[in-house]
Amino acid sequence: MTRAPSPTEKRTQIPVRLAPMPLARRFQQICTTAMAESLEGNELTPLQYGVLAYVWGEPDVDQVGLALRVGIDRTNAGLLVDQLEAKGLLVRRLSETDRRVRQLRLTPRGEALHQHLAPIVRRGQDTLLSGLSAAERDFFIQMLIRVINANEVLARPGTGRKKRSPVAV
Repeated sequence: MTRAPSPTEKRTQIPVRLAPMPLARRFQQICTTAMAESLEGNELTPLQYGVLAYVWGEPDVDQVGLALRVGIDRTNAGLLVDQLEAKGLLVRRLSETDRRVRQLRLTPRGEALHQHLAPIVRRGQDTLLSGLSAAERDFFIQMLIRVINANEVLARPGTGRKKRSPVAV
């Protein structure tokens, strides 16, 4: 049985509306909806578009690097690549320097789709941040980057779904 917090404890607790985790979750929900609306009618999920954008911005990225950048595990990165390859939007090829590495590149169809969607997605992002001035938008993005970089060790795909294995001593 849990006990009720004392009046002193109540005053020192952070109100939910000011706590970073629930705010981040709500912001992520809003971002996902805004992205889905931007992509409507193009038969791409927000995560598939994210992969498309990363590969466009970094041709020849390998699947492991892609997984790290997108923040997903390697298995899911492989599944997303399979999906986009089946749509004819990207290809994977063996690296010339390391035959174990699969490099990714957009197809001409993937390039064309990215060029079509990029301005639409950008407008959606601008709308999302329209409550902020241009300077505040830049500051907000820089603060997000700082928080993410300072906590990179916590960016583990699947966290919270699986129990950590005990470390042998």
